[in-house]
Amino acid sequence: MTRVPFLDLAALHAELQDELEAAMERVLRSGSYLLGPEVAAFEAEFAALCEVGGAVGVGNGLEALELTLLGLGIGGGDEVIVSAHTSIATWLAISHAGARPIPVEPDAGTMQIDPAGVEAAIGPRTAAIVPVHLYGMPAEMERLSAIARQHGLALVEDAAQAHGSRIEGRPVGSCGDAGAFSLYPTKNLGALGDAGIVVSSDRSLLDRVRMLANYGERRRHHSEARGYNSRLDELQAAVLRVKLRRLERWNVLRRDRAETYLRELGRISQVVLPVTTPGALPVWHQFVVRVAERDAVREKLARRGIECLVHYPTPPHRSPAYAADYPQPLPVTEYFAASVLSLPISPPLGEDACRQVCEALADSVQQ
Repeated sequence: MTRVPFLDLAALHAELQDELEAAMERVLRSGSYLLGPEVAAFEAEFAALCEVGGAVGVGNGLEALELTLLGLGIGGGDEVIVSAHTSIATWLAISHAGARPIPVEPDAGTMQIDPAGVEAAIGPRTAAIVPVHLYGMPAEMERLSAIARQHGLALVEDAAQAHGSRIEGRPVGSCGDAGAFSLYPTKNLGALGDAGIVVSSDRSLLDRVRMLANYGERRRHHSEARGYNSRLDELQAAVLRVKLRRLERWNVLRRDRAETYLRELGRISQVVLPVTTPGALPVWHQFVVRVAERDAVREKLARRGIECLVHYPTPPHRSPAYAADYPQPLPVTEYFAASVLSLPISPPLGEDACRQVCEALADSVQQ
């Protein structure tokens, strides 16, 4: 039995070892470790990937979203419409900005936020919409953009899982007022620690985000606002620049593996496959299926050496952090929480291992 890990970062980095070591040595020898040339270069390169006017590197993905909302003037008394099925980090960013998350159920097929539900949730205090491009699958941005324009709302993309993805030919991050990305190590483009980035073509917004991320200062010792310490450092930026050059190839490998899964698992009636958003080019950060008795299936796979994860077993509105304020059921989200299973799909996953996963899953759901 060959073990199939969910994600092997050591294997991913092995092919880059010489370049990564050279990049880290370059930073070490430079004597510049914060707010230096590596960060500036990475910001420009990532902005070019997203086809936007600029970018600001920050400490992590949660703070990327929080600082964007604050930069747009969103805070106390405001409501922000958000995906119900997502990482709790999305909700926390809204709460930390002082606003109230208003959850909207996902589409039963794509698992992305339902635009019709978004429109129905708009109220007098609504200030923004935060769609999440969950699992590397873009949300329906044309419909959401039209809704935001009609109601005068900010549109901020949580693109933490969708680096390099496109919808209707446009890169995610370029479809709203701004895009917030996590660069956590497990992402399609990941640092060797925590990191995040905000992208936008609104220069004044980027200027406010940069100011807020650096103690509220545009010039040293002159804080204009009660800012944060949320800065991408030179070492992580140098590493990310090396990995950014591989991102497209890695995303192609993910798409190839996704095609194998869709073809092989499409024959198994007990497995519900992900559905692609119309007009989308996904990057398959996760390949998420739905199965009955999910935890038992996962255990059977583990006994055969197949490591799978669950994203996300506890929806935000059922977590202790939010449950008291959100007593209403969200049945689609709760169904997903009970049935989703993420299969291995990282770039080092070979075709043979992918087929091994398919065979093991077929056996596990049919027993």
